[in-house]
Amino acid sequence: MIVRLLLGFFLILFSCTEDKHEISTSSTGEADSLNLQLDTLHVATMYGSTSYFIFRDEVVGYDVELSGNLSSYLGRPVRYHIAGTRQQMVDWLDEGNVDMIAYDVYETRELKQNFQFVAYQPDSYLVLVQMIDFNTVTTITELRGKTIHVPENSPQLHRLRSLNREIGGGITIEIVSDTISSDDLINQVINKKIEYTVAYFKKAILYKEHNRRFDCRLQLGFTQRNGWLIRKDDKDLADQIASWESLPETELFRSQLYGKYIVRNPYFTSSRLRIPRGALSPYDDLFKKYAKEIGWEWQLLAAIAFHESGFDSAQVSRRGASGLMQLMPRTAASFGLSRENILNPELNIEAGVQYIKSLNLMFRKIENMEERIKFILASYNSGPAHVLDAMSLAKKHGQNPYIWHEHVEVYLEKKSDPDYYNDEVVKYGKFRATETLRYVRNTLTTYQKFKGGV
Repeated sequence: MIVRLLLGFFLILFSCTEDKHEISTSSTGEADSLNLQLDTLHVATMYGSTSYFIFRDEVVGYDVELSGNLSSYLGRPVRYHIAGTRQQMVDWLDEGNVDMIAYDVYETRELKQNFQFVAYQPDSYLVLVQMIDFNTVTTITELRGKTIHVPENSPQLHRLRSLNREIGGGITIEIVSDTISSDDLINQVINKKIEYTVAYFKKAILYKEHNRRFDCRLQLGFTQRNGWLIRKDDKDLADQIASWESLPETELFRSQLYGKYIVRNPYFTSSRLRIPRGALSPYDDLFKKYAKEIGWEWQLLAAIAFHESGFDSAQVSRRGASGLMQLMPRTAASFGLSRENILNPELNIEAGVQYIKSLNLMFRKIENMEERIKFILASYNSGPAHVLDAMSLAKKHGQNPYIWHEHVEVYLEKKSDPDYYNDEVVKYGKFRATETLRYVRNTLTTYQKFKGGV
């Protein structure tokens, strides 16, 4: 009964609506509960390679620094609110919870009707993002039969749908959550998680310098204007921005920012993986620090991170799992993380350990710690619901629900069979266990290798 109550609690906790990523870099507070002070410039933006990111513990980015320069001109302190999606930024602006969106927002008829574009950036156009190999697409008609991943509610999706109609169909459009950014999808192409995505050329070309086989030459759309957004009725701010833009000092500052973020962007420097000599990863000290909280050997925690992300702290899966420990956004939010800091290596490891703690509590009836770890690993990969179902099936069929090999793992695999997933003791339906079973085996094998290698 206690285990079932705990499961209910964690399922509610991890399935709740994800918080708006309204974290401010200057102070705390929620964007939907702001009373906009006249002396503060409230700016919405998003995490990205040119807009906003953390480099050497500093908040940086083209849009952040340029809007900061504007705030200095206005004599108003700036407060940044980090959104999870473009639509969230638009909603905040429309509801009067921020003064401005400082991000690459591309013109659409609807946006021009409802808002005013200011601080225009260089025009750009949509391109196909891919890696150069024998499947490289060189013409639009070759898109037939290809699967292209794009975010929901995005210009990329609208253009791809139109293009699909223009060529008579044949493109498989895979729609992902709009919490997954263009940078995330581009990185998935580079890391061969997906084959194709669509992005604006001026963003995609940044990746070309760092990846020889990266390709973004195929243009898919017309040139579009883009810039920042303010409300149409905010005439004072529009006039002030126009005066600021006309200054020679502003033009010089923008040129300097172009060199900083377009020519030699530190975003790409910060994402490179460096492993010290004689270590398993760059994060061994963090694994040692936080493994103590769960009474584990640190190499086991490192093995999880290795199989989750390959020790890549910037890793984002197609489902949105992020960071070293590949935490889903809702799970991360349950342990105090947001989109703004979910890729921070230490915070990501700490939150992953807190999640492991919760799983350890859920499976505390398994007295043998070695066995309990197998259940925790399976649950870390698949979620605890299916593992608990398999335990119930094992018990019903006369097997030991507290032993993994040849007992619970057998019935986890059987959850793809209707004779089993339709059983009355199964509460969470069908499940394909191949990946989870492999994950448990591989993680334990890597753990033993790590112990022997250090």
